[in-house]
Amino acid sequence: MIYFLLNCLVYDVCARQSMLVRCQNSKAELPIQENLPPLPEWRRISYHDLAQAADGFSQSNLLGVESFGSVYKGTLSNGMTIPVKVFHVNQDRAFKSFNIECEVLRNIRHRNLVKIINSCSNVEFKALVLEFMPNGSLEKWLYSHNHFLNVLQRLNIVIDITLAVEYLHHDHSLSVVHCGIKPNNILLDTDMVAHLGDFGIAKLLGEEDSMIQTKRS
Repeated sequence: MIYFLLNCLVYDVCARQSMLVRCQNSKAELPIQENLPPLPEWRRISYHDLAQAADGFSQSNLLGVESFGSVYKGTLSNGMTIPVKVFHVNQDRAFKSFNIECEVLRNIRHRNLVKIINSCSNVEFKALVLEFMPNGSLEKWLYSHNHFLNVLQRLNIVIDITLAVEYLHHDHSLSVVHCGIKPNNILLDTDMVAHLGDFGIAKLLGEEDSMIQTKRS
C-alpha cells in the first residue's frame, strides 16, 4: 500500500511539474482560440490540385484510414506538405461526417486540435486539407518497436489531450463531444505536442442541448 501511495505521489508531482512547464512555455493556462494567430487566407483548392499533390491518391501516399475517409500525404506546388482527408462518398454517413467535421473545425481553434486549412467539396468528391503533423500518430509511438516515448513525453501528451477535451467540453460556445479518442486520432507535431483530430463522429451540443451525430456503420 505504501509503495502504491508513493507511486501516486510521484506521478502527481511529475504531472504538476509537466503542466507548469507546458503552461510557462505557452504563456497561457489554457491556450484557446483568442490566443492563436489568425489562419492564413487560402484560395479555393480543386480536386485536380489535391490529386496532383497526393500522386493520384496512390497507396504509397496513404497515411491511414479513419472512420469515414482515408488520409493521404501530399505536396503542393509551393512545396508545402499536407495531409488530405478524402471522404468515402459512397457511404451515406460520410456526407454527414464531412459536414460535422467542417462545422467543428470551422468553429473551434485550440493549440491541441488539428487545424483545417482548406477543403474541396462537390457531388463526387469531398476532402479536407489538414495541418501536417511530422511525428505521426500516437499509435505509431506506442506500438512500434522503432519509436519510444519517455515518461515525461507520455505525461505531456496526456496533458495536451486533457486540455483539448476541456476546451471542447467547457470553454467554447459550441460544446463538442469527440466520441472517438484513441491513439491513431492523436497526432504529434515537430515538438511532440499532441493534437486531437478526426471529428467525424463528434456530437455537437448547442444551447438547447440538441445533438448532431453520425454513427459508425
